[in-house]
Amino acid sequence: MQRPQIFVGRRKTSVARVRLVPGSGTVTINKKSFEQYFPTEHHRRDVLKPLEIVESLDKYDIIANVRGGGRSGQAGAIRLGIARALLRLDESHHDSLKKAKMFTRDPRMVERKKYGQPKARKRFQFSKR
Repeated sequence: MQRPQIFVGRRKTSVARVRLVPGSGTVTINKKSFEQYFPTEHHRRDVLKPLEIVESLDKYDIIANVRGGGRSGQAGAIRLGIARALLRLDESHHDSLKKAKMFTRDPRMVERKKYGQPKARKRFQFSKR
């Protein structure tokens, strides 16, 4: 028996493990329904963008486990995982997904706080005298 392929997507501090299974288009994230986990339309659209590009919204069921970060980072991580999974299923999707920048791992992270400052770049008020 072959284990199902699990694809990893990352963004900010979020890590998503995504499985694509042939099905009717059901999306399950952390054992919750898609609408329950992502109440905003913006995040839902962001997650499903790779499936829209390859026109297979109702061909696959998506099962994702995601940890870390906030909702926006999690949505981006799941999107990258779905794009990688679609590429493995069918190599012909590569050009359309690459053109839409679905394989680019967004490297932006929160900058660390420095000592002697209240935040990463903000400084305490300077006094000349």
